[in-house]
Amino acid sequence: MAAAADNDFDSDLWDLQRLHQREYKVHSYVLDSENILLRGRVRDIKPPGVYFDDDPNPLEIHKMVIDLTIGVPNLVVADVAVEMQTHPHGYCPTIVNHYRELIGLSITRGFTHKVRELFGGPRGCAHTTALLQAMAPVAVQSVWSMRSLSPTEQMVAPPVSGDASPEEIRAHMAHNLNTCHIWSDHGPMFAAIEAGEEIPPPIWAVERAEELGQSVESWRERMSG
Repeated sequence: MAAAADNDFDSDLWDLQRLHQREYKVHSYVLDSENILLRGRVRDIKPPGVYFDDDPNPLEIHKMVIDLTIGVPNLVVADVAVEMQTHPHGYCPTIVNHYRELIGLSITRGFTHKVRELFGGPRGCAHTTALLQAMAPVAVQSVWSMRSLSPTEQMVAPPVSGDASPEEIRAHMAHNLNTCHIWSDHGPMFAAIEAGEEIPPPIWAVERAEELGQSVESWRERMSG
C-alpha cells in the first residue's frame, strides 16, 4: 500500500509501494546589507513498514542542516555551520568541521566541481555534500530577490536604464551567464541582448501580473531599480 501522496506530486502512483523519500529544503534570508543566510536541510525518510513489521510511522534516517553566510554581490562564503540531526552512526558528525573549508569560496561558476574535490567520496558526508550542491543556486536566485527590495537593490546591482548598451545589460545579467542552455554565452538570451532586443519578462511574471490585475511593467520597474 502506498504512502499518502504529497499534494499532486505522485497522485498517479498511489497504487505503488513507496520505497524512499528524500526532501531538500533551502531558504534564504537577508542578514544585513552585505550578507545573506542560506539554511538548507536534507531528509531521508523510509515509509511505514519498510524496515520494521507492524510499524505504522515513517522512519527518518538522515537529517542534515547547513547554514551558509554568503556575501553579496560577490557571493563568497563567509561562514559555515553543519549540523547532523539524524544520522546512522556515531562517527558521522566527526566530519562537520571539514566543511568550514568552504569559507572564502565563491558559489558561482566552478563551485560544484570544487565541492566534489573537497568533500566528494571519503572526504565528506554524501548527504551533506548533495545538500550543499543544491543550495548554491538558491544564493544566485536570492541576489535577484535582493534587487527587488528597495533598501538593498542599489547595493546588489546598479539599475539598467532604458537606453543601456548591450554591454551594460550583459554585465547586469552576468549572474545568469552559462547557468543553463538559454543563458549560455552564445545562447538565445545573450544573442537577443547583443541584437538590441528587449528581454521578455518571465512567463510567471506575466501570469502573476494578470492575476493581480497589474501591468507587468510594475515588475520590470521593481527589478530595474
